[in-house]
Amino acid sequence: MFKSWYTKFSSQPHQPFFTSGMIFLILFMSLLFGAYSHKLSLQVSVVDFHVYPMLFIIFAQFFLGFLFVVFPKFLMQAELSPQMYMPLFWTYLVGSLLFFVGLFTLSFVQTSGMFIVLIAQILSFYKLFLIQKKSLMKNKNDTLWILIAFASGIVSHILFFILSIVPNLTPVLQVVATNVGFYLFLFALIFTISQRMIPQFTGFKIKEYAINKTPYLVEIVYGLLSAKVCSVIFDHPLSNLLIDTALLILFTRELWRWKLPLFKVPAIIWILYLALLWIPIGFFFSTLIDLSILFWGQTFMVEKVVIHTFALGYFTTILIGFGTRVVLGHSGRTPNADKIAIALFIFLQLIVLIRLFASVSSNFGFDYIFWINHSALLLVFALFAWSIKYLWILIKGV
Repeated sequence: MFKSWYTKFSSQPHQPFFTSGMIFLILFMSLLFGAYSHKLSLQVSVVDFHVYPMLFIIFAQFFLGFLFVVFPKFLMQAELSPQMYMPLFWTYLVGSLLFFVGLFTLSFVQTSGMFIVLIAQILSFYKLFLIQKKSLMKNKNDTLWILIAFASGIVSHILFFILSIVPNLTPVLQVVATNVGFYLFLFALIFTISQRMIPQFTGFKIKEYAINKTPYLVEIVYGLLSAKVCSVIFDHPLSNLLIDTALLILFTRELWRWKLPLFKVPAIIWILYLALLWIPIGFFFSTLIDLSILFWGQTFMVEKVVIHTFALGYFTTILIGFGTRVVLGHSGRTPNADKIAIALFIFLQLIVLIRLFASVSSNFGFDYIFWINHSALLLVFALFAWSIKYLWILIKGV
């Protein structure tokens, strides 16, 4: 019985990695709610129980599961066998569990978990690199930039690991690790996948649709994001403004050029379009903040509003959109969103708005902790609702 189930569960790479990613997303968001509502007493910082897990345990596993499905297809290589990715899955799982347990027990356990997750990430990069190297395709640009983003994540991860061993190093190192991990790893990785897959999904539904992308788009985006990270590290308000304005113009112009047919495609695709719209919104917020700091100083509290615009609005929305499509399509079901899925898509956008309001709520006399807690709790409910239907399909296997 177990052998039969395990064979099905491990038969496609997205099944184990999506399952692990979703379970840990629910666990760590519940942990955030518990910590901020004082129902749990944690002796670790928000970097430990929120920032690091989001970067390297949750989003990394979700999109790695997706990459193990599409990366060989991008490069016209054979599908990966379970023997090639299941050891990586188990390594991620063991490291993630140790890290989670270490938050409540010993720092050594937490650091050990982090080290194992780092090893899993390095081995995953190497597996993708070998696929890239073996392919004889002439145009391997998208997969190259996926690898560059992944390598950036390894650099960030190493810095996080060093800080876990020597926590009293210069605070700048934490800024470097966080921003490299967020912008040059996750943002660059997810956008490189998005600009490849979303037009392709659109073309499946609307045959006459043709993407009109800016030449060297991914290179330009990575270059500007690198400049943004450097500017944030050196805390230079004017350069922050110039770079964020450039990114705002670039993404606004790019999405306009793509002419995505929002009202002509089913919900399983338009939710991906909504995810993309959060990108220029995020850089618009960032530009406003830069202007405010440059001319008036830090007089208005905007606690991580830009980060959560991207993390919840873009990353999580596209995660749910991609995840729903892949789960249905690769289980022999028609990849369409029913009424429940559409309601979840819309509810997720409401959660994004609540979290963004929480970031500025204290300026208007509202209880910041109340709104943080409720946005976290609502997200947990939404993830549970998604899991009732789609996580079961993943666990059951094909």
